[in-house]
Amino acid sequence: MSIPASRTSLLMSLVFFMGIATALSAQATKPAPPTPIDEKKVELGGKAWNPEWDTIIEKALPSEMLSSQVPKDVRRFCPRFYEMGETDKRTFWAYFFQALAGAEAGLNPNTNVRQGDRAGAKNDEVSGRVMHSQGLLQVAYADLQRYGCEFNWEMDRLLKPNDPAKTILQPKNNLECGVKILANQIIVQRKPLLTRSGYWSSLHPGGLSYRVFAKQMTNPPGACHLPTQSTIDKSATTKSVQDDANRGVTPK
Repeated sequence: MSIPASRTSLLMSLVFFMGIATALSAQATKPAPPTPIDEKKVELGGKAWNPEWDTIIEKALPSEMLSSQVPKDVRRFCPRFYEMGETDKRTFWAYFFQALAGAEAGLNPNTNVRQGDRAGAKNDEVSGRVMHSQGLLQVAYADLQRYGCEFNWEMDRLLKPNDPAKTILQPKNNLECGVKILANQIIVQRKPLLTRSGYWSSLHPGGLSYRVFAKQMTNPPGACHLPTQSTIDKSATTKSVQDDANRGVTPK
């Protein structure tokens, strides 16, 4: 028995749209809670974390970072990570990178820091100049070759060091690079989340930078079930904090 062409076309369309719906469900995102530094910056009249950055992070996550391949020390910050659904896991990682950006760059996307003193400074493999850590996650042009980050040195070299138009300072490029770096560490190399051989000093246990980072990890998503003394409103998100900032309201 043959199936009419019109019915075949309808069935194919249904399968296609069901596939899209499934993909969208799998990619569901939501704003993360605010870190302490995010709320403090709003109190002081500073620029809040942009909730659009949560979405960038959540969409950039490879499936392995939502799986049991994530190292066990993630439970230090999110005890129920392995029991959570994928949407909550994405939200946790968005919060994690917000905290990391708070420790590394004070949530300032235009941060540009020279690495090392004059005697011990290393040259960047891509720019050929003294290494600088840049942007929200303090990454470098060398990460273009190491991790496939989407920076354009030939374009950026014509701009001023803190010009937000630089591809390395643009939050999307910078945050996606950070996701690639962390995925390489914990998935490809199978290293712990916290290790002295990791990319960021903020994730080196015991150091000053780590203590700064750990203070920012006290208000993760409620689904993590982390016992905490955080005074931040549990209903607050990066979006509600930004909305308060736009209205000139001090967060509760």
